[in-house]
Amino acid sequence: MRWSGLSKSVPRLFNRSRVLTHSLTIPTMALSSNWAKLQANNADLKGGKKSTGKAKNTGKEKKGSAKNVVKKNAGSTKNIVKKNTSYKKTERPGKKPSKIMSMVYSMNDAIKQHAVDKRDGKAFEFKTEETAAADLDGSAVPDFDNLPSSKKAKDIGKFVAMDCEFVGVGPEGKDSALARLSITNFYGHVVMDEFVKPRETVTDWRTWVSGVKPEHMKNAISFKDAQEKCSKILEGRILVGHAIKHDLEALLLSHPRSMIRDTARHLPFRKQYAQGKSPSLKKLAKEILKVDIQDGQHSSVEDARMTMLIYKSDKKEFERLHRSTFSS
Repeated sequence: MRWSGLSKSVPRLFNRSRVLTHSLTIPTMALSSNWAKLQANNADLKGGKKSTGKAKNTGKEKKGSAKNVVKKNAGSTKNIVKKNTSYKKTERPGKKPSKIMSMVYSMNDAIKQHAVDKRDGKAFEFKTEETAAADLDGSAVPDFDNLPSSKKAKDIGKFVAMDCEFVGVGPEGKDSALARLSITNFYGHVVMDEFVKPRETVTDWRTWVSGVKPEHMKNAISFKDAQEKCSKILEGRILVGHAIKHDLEALLLSHPRSMIRDTARHLPFRKQYAQGKSPSLKKLAKEILKVDIQDGQHSSVEDARMTMLIYKSDKKEFERLHRSTFSS
């Protein structure tokens, strides 16, 4: 995530950077073991199907009669059997997993495959846009709203999440420069993940927190190329991020406020987790997803994925507040 020492002197933003006419090259997913931890905490994730609690037994009805009561009184508001919400509900063994957990299981499989690829020297294999788009059409990538048609599945999608990593520049390394840019789609698949050559001389790689090393610059792209690729992806799409203003400033890009969903500015999160202030991504991941992140070197891919999951956990409220703010 954003390094606290970001320079306060940021050039003026411009509305749009030039759009590339060539197809993007999309790398494979950079995977994190934190996805495996999500599997053990599926009860706390929102956005998927919730398991149904058992009806209370009044003692006058035989076991299983609650189900009949619900059917018999389907049209009555007086005799509805309420769900027991006093305990955390978990998926029952053998029950079809929720959509969000299906994604987690898919990511676990991908993590295992990534380990095999790394062992075989295939960890840095790149996919073409057509190949990556075909992945979106597979059953391993669930849609949390509706299953898209095969045509829509080939698109990046309406929602993308973005995160950046920075290195230190300047005499004492206190100023920050973009060194890695990652964008994922609604399902967590990587749309763009590039190391970026800083325009200034690096005086502090901040590897312990950024994860960026000098050797990563060997195949890094220029700032201009990163800016143009990012601009093309963001065009016309809803951008999900955490304190996303800083990442956009680092890229010298702007994005319409009505097309941004910022988990650091979401009022319910601020009230519940930070006493009205902006909660950290680490805090939200721990409280909402029950996952520990950023314990060591950061991963912009992991942070982008976590940000999207956090957004999904309260998507309805995000959109309700958005409509109330921007409706004419």
